[in-house]
Amino acid sequence: MSKVVRVGVGVIIKRGNQILLGERIGAHGANTWATPGGHLEFGESIESCAAREVLEETGLTVEDVKQVGFTNDLFEREDKHYITIFVEARCDEGDAQILEPHKCKQWQWFTWDNLPQPLFIPMVNLIEANPTHFNAEI
Repeated sequence: MSKVVRVGVGVIIKRGNQILLGERIGAHGANTWATPGGHLEFGESIESCAAREVLEETGLTVEDVKQVGFTNDLFEREDKHYITIFVEARCDEGDAQILEPHKCKQWQWFTWDNLPQPLFIPMVNLIEANPTHFNAEI
């Protein structure tokens, strides 16, 4: 089987001065904190993927979805390679639910200056590539 590069979409959900992160379980990135997100499906727009993944994982509905950057992510231990497209979106109401308990332990809101550790590799790469944008964003 040939190796492939997968496309992921990460959704930075804003509410006031906070963003939503979940503690990952299982697949690559276990025990790290990440935004909601998932695989881009064939023929799907990035914005549609973002809204679908957030709804599937948290039960939340997002609005004002806009692309903010991408990362090139190598997961050496798992032998996986992703391009992760990040979007920002707003969600002003509702509580994040754990709708995929085999993938996520918990959802919590954090400010940029108080992010949990360790972060998911794509989040680390995004912040390292754009430190002033994401630290000043909120």
